[in-house]
Amino acid sequence: MQGVNQESCNGKCTALVLFNTRALGGYKSVNDMIKPNSDMPWGNHFTFLPVSLPKLTNLTKRDHSSINPLAFVQKAHRMIDRKRNSASVWLTSKFLDTLRKLRGPEATARFIHGSLKNTSMGLTNLIGPVEEMALANHPVKGLYFMVTGVPQSCSVTMVSYVDKLRIAMVVEKGFIDPNKLKSCIDYAFDSIFKAAVKSSPVAT
Repeated sequence: MQGVNQESCNGKCTALVLFNTRALGGYKSVNDMIKPNSDMPWGNHFTFLPVSLPKLTNLTKRDHSSINPLAFVQKAHRMIDRKRNSASVWLTSKFLDTLRKLRGPEATARFIHGSLKNTSMGLTNLIGPVEEMALANHPVKGLYFMVTGVPQSCSVTMVSYVDKLRIAMVVEKGFIDPNKLKSCIDYAFDSIFKAAVKSSPVAT
């Protein structure tokens, strides 16, 4: 964005991080989930967290520690953990559930769509199969998923499959250069990997 328009570095970007709330109550069997008044009823149960993305100007002028790739990752991890353990996660989940019961799924969908519209990008992930799958006797070498039709400039989805992580991204056409974004992502992953290898203790 900054390469296309210098003024874009002054803009505010917010990411909406979606995650499953079943982990908060534990995983149950299907028979337990379909029982009336179940502690963890059947169906999708998720919530989202708005996270402010750091500005490039902030990284270069005020927070020099964030220039270190590992320090940046650790700082982001601490921020997400702090937000996940806050009361807003529980309140958002309860609000969505109450809205669905009182106003119906269409009103809930409109609220979620409005929340997505007020953010710049969305991130979500799934824990995939740990063993190889096959469809019609054809082995599945890899898989990914994508949320379509969202009113955001960028969507990032992650899914694991047999100890491999696959990341998929969709960007707004004419607003974000996909080739330049891919180059930036590759550079970021390479920088993080090199910093992690460099900081790892040498085995003796």
